[in-house]
Amino acid sequence: MNEFVKSLDPALNYLTHETHEHNIIIIVESSRHVIVCPYCGKTSSRVHSVYQREFQDLPLQDKQVTIILNNKKYFCDNQDCSHRTFAERFNFITPKSRKTNRLIGKILRLSAMVSSVSASQILKSDMTMVSKSTICNLLKKNVCPYG
Repeated sequence: MNEFVKSLDPALNYLTHETHEHNIIIIVESSRHVIVCPYCGKTSSRVHSVYQREFQDLPLQDKQVTIILNNKKYFCDNQDCSHRTFAERFNFITPKSRKTNRLIGKILRLSAMVSSVSASQILKSDMTMVSKSTICNLLKKNVCPYG
């Protein structure tokens, strides 16, 4: 499981997982101690708080995968920065997203070939729970380069 987590981001540490009938829940945290503020570019090591961020990833062993990330929020000590706090960011998921980039890519590739209703049905049979309206929203946000 640690290799799977490291494939998302080498800075993630695997903590534990739970396997249920139809899903796997994986709990991870970051090993970084110094983060660059995305707003001003200055580094920070002062942790403000930690919150849990939950998102969906590609299915694993015919089970839906949910990742729970213990995400750190940091203080920005730069007086000229427009933000006092900021959350740690990762390349495999965009801020506020509930799905990993690779899952979004899979959804977009499939929806470029079939309708959103058909794509939703195919994805559900593959243990990826996504509605047709979510697919339409993803298509609007990401001008589909797959079709």
